[in-house]
Amino acid sequence: MDERGRREHGGPERRDPLDKPVGPSTLSVHGGEPRPKPAHSLATPIVQTATYTFGNTQELKDHFDGKIERVEYGRYGNPTQRIAEAKLAALEGAGDCLLFGSGMGAMTTALFAMLSRGTHVVVTDDSYRRTRQFLNQTLSRYGIEVSTVPAGDYEALEDAIKPTTRVLVSESPTNPYNRILDLERFAAIGRYHRVKTVIDATFATPYNQRPLEWGVDLVVHSATKYLGGHNDLLAGAVLGSAELVGAVRGLQGITGAVLDPFAAYLLVRGLKTFALRMERQNANAQALAEFLAEHPRIAAVHYAGLPGHPEHAIARKQMRGFGGVVSFEVAGDLDAATRVVDACTIPFIAASLGGVESLIEQPAIMSFYELTSEERLEIGIKDNLIRFAVGIEDADDLIADLAQALDRAFASA
Repeated sequence: MDERGRREHGGPERRDPLDKPVGPSTLSVHGGEPRPKPAHSLATPIVQTATYTFGNTQELKDHFDGKIERVEYGRYGNPTQRIAEAKLAALEGAGDCLLFGSGMGAMTTALFAMLSRGTHVVVTDDSYRRTRQFLNQTLSRYGIEVSTVPAGDYEALEDAIKPTTRVLVSESPTNPYNRILDLERFAAIGRYHRVKTVIDATFATPYNQRPLEWGVDLVVHSATKYLGGHNDLLAGAVLGSAELVGAVRGLQGITGAVLDPFAAYLLVRGLKTFALRMERQNANAQALAEFLAEHPRIAAVHYAGLPGHPEHAIARKQMRGFGGVVSFEVAGDLDAATRVVDACTIPFIAASLGGVESLIEQPAIMSFYELTSEERLEIGIKDNLIRFAVGIEDADDLIADLAQALDRAFASA
C-alpha cells in the first residue's frame, strides 16, 4: 500500500493475514479480497455497471498497452467478478480463475478454447452427462472426434489417445455413484502424452480436493453448487495456470458467457462460510452413509467415505473429506424408491446439490425419465437408485427422517 493508501486507510499499513499459509476457513473469509476495499466497505461492493469510462485518451491507451489494470467493458470482466475469481483461485491454489454464467458455460467454453477441427478428446463414461452430450453431439458437428472410455480403466484411457488427442476429460467424484479418479495417475498419463487434462471437481470442491496439486491442468466447477452454497445463483468456474485460463478468457470475451455482478457478489458472500458448510456436509453425509450401510432395506450405498467403496483408498489419499452427496439403492424397484423419496419430510425433491438445504431425488426420474428402464440400465442408472444431497441440518434429524421414510415406504408395500 502506498502513502496515499495508508492515509485513506486511517493508519499504518496492515499486514495481509494471508502472507503465510492459513486454514481453509480463514482462506474462505479473506482469500482474494483487497484491503482496503472500495469505499472502505467491509463487504465486497457490487459494481453494477456494463460500461466503464476513461478520464482521457491516454488512460485508454495505457489500458490497451497493459500499463494499468482496469476494466474496459462488462463482457470482459467486472470488479466484483474479479474479487470472486481471486477468492476461488486462492481456495483452489490456482494461478488464475475465470467465472461464467453456469457450470456448463465454463466447461463448454474451456473445451472450445482447447479443441479445433481435426482434433480428438477422450472422456470417461461417468462424466457429467451434459458434458458428454456436448462432446458427442455438439463437437462432432465441428469435426472434433470423441472417444469414451470406462471410468477407472487407465489402460483403456491411455490406449484411446491418438496423435490428434488434445484433451482428457473426467470427473471426480462422479454423479451419481461417487466414483473416485486417481488424479495423480490421470495427470501423469496426460503429461506423458503431452495432452491437457481437465477435471470436473464440482462434487469435491477445493475444500475436499485440489486436482491442480496432483498435476491436473484445468479444474472446472459448477459454482452453483457448494461454492455458492445457497441455491440462489448460477455460476461456473475454470481454474488453472494463468496462461491456460488466459486462453479461455480470450474466447469468453467473444462468446459472452459472462457472470453478472450481482451473482458474483452472491458467490463471494457464499464463499465466506464455504469451509464451515463443507465440514458440516462432510460429517452429515458420512453419518448418513454409515446409517444406510447397516439398514436392512438398503441394497447398496455409494459413498467414498465407506471402507467398502471400491476407491476408498484413493479417496483417503487425495481428499480431505468425502463430500455431501450419498447415493444408495433401496431393496426394491422404481416404485419402492419413489415411496422412500415421497415419505421424507426434511429434504426437498429437487435437482442440484451443495446448498444448505438437503435435496433428494431419483436419477431415473429426475434426469432420465424419457428413457425406458432397460435403456437406463444400459448407461448404469438403476431404477432403485436415490441421490441424497446432504445439507447442513442436524445429522440426527436427517437420519431419523430417512429411517421413518424407509419404514413407511416398505410398510405400505
